[in-house]
Amino acid sequence: MRYVLLTTLLVFCASVVLAQVSDAEIEAYPRPAVSPLPIVDKVLYDRTYRRVVGDLAIYDAPNGNLVSQMAKGFNFVTVSREEDGWSAIGVNRWVSSDSLSSDVLVSRFSGVLLPKEPLPYAVAWILKHLRASSTPGGEANRQNPFLYRYTLVNLYDTVEVDGFRWYQIGKDQWVHQFNVAKITPVERPDDISTHKWVSVDLYEQTLIAYEGETPVFATLVSSGLPQWPTNEGIFNVYVRYERTLMSGAFNQPDFYYLEEVPYTMYFDDDIGLHGTYWHDGFGYRRSHGCVNLSITDARWLYQWSADVRDFTVENSPDLAVYVYSSDTYR
Repeated sequence: MRYVLLTTLLVFCASVVLAQVSDAEIEAYPRPAVSPLPIVDKVLYDRTYRRVVGDLAIYDAPNGNLVSQMAKGFNFVTVSREEDGWSAIGVNRWVSSDSLSSDVLVSRFSGVLLPKEPLPYAVAWILKHLRASSTPGGEANRQNPFLYRYTLVNLYDTVEVDGFRWYQIGKDQWVHQFNVAKITPVERPDDISTHKWVSVDLYEQTLIAYEGETPVFATLVSSGLPQWPTNEGIFNVYVRYERTLMSGAFNQPDFYYLEEVPYTMYFDDDIGLHGTYWHDGFGYRRSHGCVNLSITDARWLYQWSADVRDFTVENSPDLAVYVYSSDTYR
């Protein structure tokens, strides 16, 4: 029995060695040949976003009359100016500055433009700070480079260990499939009705934009949590807002109120694609069903798809959205 186990282990180790892409190949293609969207500070910081701390009393002026109240929840407002310990959050709408958090740190993550020619290897984002293992299934090797979350890597090869995929991302560097989000273009579904369209992979938590059959852009998203799932299927955007209020779950523990959500495109009832200023958790599910993007990515997508609908044709479709799962989320 010991001989059989030893033989199996040797075969496994040999297969790992044979699976690795050569050092020469890695040196020839050391990093993904993609172009990150540039960060535009005046776009990210054109508003002052603040989170509400507890219940919120709203007055018509500093030390003025109470006009409304907001219950405790996941609530954010935008502040236009401050005056003697008071913050203006709208016309004749003032709140005590003590009821608001300090400035929200807006995510500086951005997706990537894809080249016209197919990439030699699949590309993925690292989802958490880590050091890669030296072998598939192994422990992190402290001698390997430290990789920050959102680092882009090539996936040179794949080995399965105990039912999970391990990806080679460099010389003697392997990562578990749960630690990366892979860009995986799909074929255009027959029911897609627009030249420009997007796919949303709920497993990888990625979005890819296409022109016809050609992928042109990819990024990370955050879709709905299990209790508020993002529905699979083919949809079309039916309304757009550069800025809009989102609120829901009134009188419930998960009540939320989000002012001036940027670059929103609703495609499935109250589920939409939109920019997100209140978190930097892209690559993981965390929404009430919407597809969260960074503000940089949402702006690009909004502008890129602005010419999809032909307003000279009655009932002309807007951007098509294909939501699917490439694997079982576990």
